[in-house]
Amino acid sequence: MRPVYSVAAVRAAEQRLMQTLPEGALMQRAAVGLARRCALSLNPVYGSRVLLLIGAGDNGGDALYAGALLAKRGVQVSALLTGRAHEDGLRAFRAAGGRVVPSFPKHVDLIVDGLVGIGAIGPLRENMAALLQQLPPAPVISVDVPSGVDVDTGDVPGAAVKADITVTFGALKPALVTGAAAEFAGQVELVDIGLEFNAPPVLRIADAADIAAWWPVPGSTSDKYTRGVVGLATGSYGYPGAALMSVMGALAGPAGLVRYAGSSYELVSAHHPSVVVAPRVADAERVQAWVCGCGLGTDDTSQAELRSVIASPVPAVLDADAITMLVDGSLSGHLRRRDAPTILTPHDREYARLAGEAPGADRPAAALKLAAWTNSVVVLKGHRTVVASPRGEAWVNPTGHASLATGGTGDVLAGLMGSLLAAGISPVRAAVMACYVHGQAGHLAALSGPATAVDVAEALRPTLAELLDDF
Repeated sequence: MRPVYSVAAVRAAEQRLMQTLPEGALMQRAAVGLARRCALSLNPVYGSRVLLLIGAGDNGGDALYAGALLAKRGVQVSALLTGRAHEDGLRAFRAAGGRVVPSFPKHVDLIVDGLVGIGAIGPLRENMAALLQQLPPAPVISVDVPSGVDVDTGDVPGAAVKADITVTFGALKPALVTGAAAEFAGQVELVDIGLEFNAPPVLRIADAADIAAWWPVPGSTSDKYTRGVVGLATGSYGYPGAALMSVMGALAGPAGLVRYAGSSYELVSAHHPSVVVAPRVADAERVQAWVCGCGLGTDDTSQAELRSVIASPVPAVLDADAITMLVDGSLSGHLRRRDAPTILTPHDREYARLAGEAPGADRPAAALKLAAWTNSVVVLKGHRTVVASPRGEAWVNPTGHASLATGGTGDVLAGLMGSLLAAGISPVRAAVMACYVHGQAGHLAALSGPATAVDVAEALRPTLAELLDDF
């Protein structure tokens, strides 16, 4: 698990560490890591041309010290200052042979963005924003965060640097992993400068090793019931495909038995003979978790099915039409009073209908707010899906692909999530695991061209096979 810390937590950790180090030592550590990554981006290093964009803060100081180290290795380093620069860093830069220039050099092999760091508030100043319109064609490495992003929320309030690589120090920050800003960060590389944190992370990110370690694997004494039974109240006469997609997602998960309850039971039985079917939730036998809502519709029959699922004593994933039926408030009280865990999986428009407002720039905060109000785990779907719990824990999914923006992929995700719940995985972890594997499956499915939900569902098994085999 990779932790993500707020600006305040990073500042506090820096202050504690600086009290134990000689003056300037922490900046030197950052500069060494930055210079090393810059050198790796240059081929050859000697004689290459690097341009530093320098602001007034410590971020610019990091860049100047790194520029000095590069200059000592024979790099032609120029610095374009946007105002007063870090004095000691500028002195070291000039002493190493670096040049301060009034405008962009004609030829540049690499640009280092040291305009503003984690202490910046609001949009870039006009002179900095104007510079970004004139950048020469060259790869960009940002120092700590891309200049112009809101570090704690991931918002991009104006012009911002579009980095190919961001070298960040001490800890990941929210803007590097969530919101619109994440796309501006490019490849993120973390340099350890020795920070230690007292506060909990504001966000968490699961890695492949985490997912593999958490994934339930049947043992010699397992049977279909001990592995878990998942029920799906999905699909309708108008959307029979949603039933099939959710079932495919559930079958790829760890549950030992899948039950389907709904109007598409004959279609499901024909395509998936291992699935036990029934026409209604009330007719289904016992399950350890329910998935409800994918293509279910919102008529009286659908509402009755949702009420049955909410009244059940087992965990439930409520998706799509189930979320729509919650909007009028008639079932909201029942949802908040559920003894069993619930996972809600809204995209932005569904979130807005539920919460009465759009998620806004701070997606983790929005997901946490809805999680607290509904007493549910919220999976706010999007480019960097956020999983939030009512207890204030938030995760950001690092996988995903544009191929997932197509009809039916959410049904696949819900089915997989329900299968994990039925296998006894906690709601937060089930959501995190399902989103991770689903995102990787989207990548795999897209390798063969434009992907459909069926392609994503069929990619779940090879994705899991590779993931579990690697660890």
